[in-house]
This record gives sequence, structure tokens and C-alpha cells, in this order.
Amino acid sequence: MSENKIIGVVGTGNFGVALANLIAENHEVMLYARRPEVVEQIRVTREFAKQKVNASIIATNSLQEVAERCTLIFPVIPSAFFSEMLDNLSPFLHPDHILIHGTKGFYVKLKEEEKLEDLHSLSRDRIQTMSELIREKTVVVRVGCLSGPNLAAELALHLPAGTVIASPFNEVIRIGRKTLRSDRLQVFGTHDITGVELAGVMKNIVAIGSGAVTGLEIGENARALFISRAFNELIRIGTALGGDVKAFLGLAGIGDIIATASSRFSRNYTVGLRLAAGENLQRILETSDEVAEGINTVRITKLLADHYKVKAPITNIIYRVLFHDLSVSNAVDYLMKYQFDRDVDFL
Repeated sequence: MSENKIIGVVGTGNFGVALANLIAENHEVMLYARRPEVVEQIRVTREFAKQKVNASIIATNSLQEVAERCTLIFPVIPSAFFSEMLDNLSPFLHPDHILIHGTKGFYVKLKEEEKLEDLHSLSRDRIQTMSELIREKTVVVRVGCLSGPNLAAELALHLPAGTVIASPFNEVIRIGRKTLRSDRLQVFGTHDITGVELAGVMKNIVAIGSGAVTGLEIGENARALFISRAFNELIRIGTALGGDVKAFLGLAGIGDIIATASSRFSRNYTVGLRLAAGENLQRILETSDEVAEGINTVRITKLLADHYKVKAPITNIIYRVLFHDLSVSNAVDYLMKYQFDRDVDFL
């Protein structure tokens, strides 16, 4: 890849704009927005998503232009729209492209007329991580994942952070690190892309629950208890799905949990706070600016745990809070009475 090649970013959410600004400190960036009015706003005001937009960023609503001018592309859009985006981008991609996504969500392969909420369980072959979806829908071979404690609001403020690039290809890790590394961003690499993606997706369950516990104002002991037990549970589910424990112990797992399970900058943590305040899910969805990936992740992870018969009391109880109107206080009462076994059961 030419050192002077334009870098593509697909998605103008808070994280997409923050990532584009970070890359633009060292490279020219092409930022894709689906809506023409967003492109025009960026061009005229040089602002979007409550952030200044670097002068080195070129806004476009043409995926073809992104593919033709950028060899390295970072797709960072919600998982619900990822498949459709790939359908639109795929005709313009070739095997020389590199895609490093930053989306923390699952794609579920549903049959015609089938609805996720009607399913009783899900096997691993019916869900895909975003890297698996990229490989299925495009000719791109060199795929990677960007994950870690990367709160967009803090990146926008130029605060120090760290992230991990996961890929089976050393070249993808090397190029990704070279593109993103700066004095304020440490970039680590790993070949365990499956583990990193699973950890990055499922930690959002912990963030929702932590926000709910915090919202009840029952103390830091209770929150620490919840986070540690939920972490154990996620590792059990993640390893049943083919992930490696090490990924959960790194930046994409415990690192991301530390950030998103305690910060009001976290969308999923904020969902938990609002649930504890008595708001129902419909109200939260109707008044949220951006997607909280954890909501759908709770439903999918519960179905996966049911299929593989993994004990998941925390995921199950958060599922009932979100989709069956169980109160947060009753959920905490249930978990405090639940007979957990060993302290650490994943080693």
C-alpha cells in the first residue's frame, strides 16, 4: 500500500468521525456518509457529530469513490446496517483492498419470514461477526478488526487511549498500526480476530448491567460484584463460541469493560442508567441519537447460551429487564439470591 494513499472511513457516527480525525493527523481521509446533506454539512461547516472535522478529510456519499481511491478502508457503522453497506460496497472492491472494521455487533442469518424475537436458540453457524460477513460478501481477503476502550467523546478531546487490531494477517496489523499510531493512541496487535470480535461485542452486556446497577445507587461494592460475575459469564459463553480466553483478558475485553461499564460517554452504560430510572426500552430507543449495540447483543447472546447450555443468569436477567419489563431492582434481588459457584471458573 502506498504510504500516501488516501484512507477510507465508512460511517459518520461519533466514533466514525473521531476515527477519521485521528487518521487525518497523518493521512488524507475520505469519509463516507450515506446522506448527501451530511456530506454538504461537513463540506460547508467542517463540523459533524459535535466534532470539528479535520481539513484533510474529504466527505463523500459515493462508496464507489471510496473504493476507487482508498486501498485501506475502515467501516464503522452499526451492525444492523453492515450487511446492506457491504452489498452496496462489494461491487467496487477487489482482492487488493484491506478492510479493518470497528463495529461491535453480530449479524444473524435469518430465514425468510423468520424473526429474531421468535427464536428459542441460536447456534454459532447462524451468527456472523463483521469480519466473517466481509469475507462472505466481498472478494476482500485481508480483513481486520479494530476494538478496545475507544470512547469517541474522549478520542475527540485528544485524550490518550489504546486499541487493538486483530487479523490473521501480519500485513493488516502492521499497516493498521502504522496508520493509527500516534502520541495519544497506543495500537496493539493480535491474530485472534474471533476472540477479539466476540469480546468486543459481548462486553456491551456488562456495560448495560453496570449502568443499571449504578443507577440504583446501591454502591461500588455491588457494581464491582456485578462486573466481575458478568465477566466470568461472558468468557464462558465466548469460549463456547470459539473465542480464546486471552482476548477477553486484553483491551477488547476487560480493557473495554473498564471504560464502557463506568462512563456516561458509553451508550450502553447510559441505557442501563435509564432503565434504572424507570424508563422502558421503547422510550430509550425512541430518544437515543445513536444505536446501543448491546441491546440486540443481549437477545442474541441469550439465544446462544440457551443453545450451548451455558449457565448465563446475568445475561438472562438483563434480557428480562430489556424485553419483559422486569424492574432493575427486582433483577438485582434475583441475582443476589442466585447460587453462584466458584469465584473464577474460566481458567
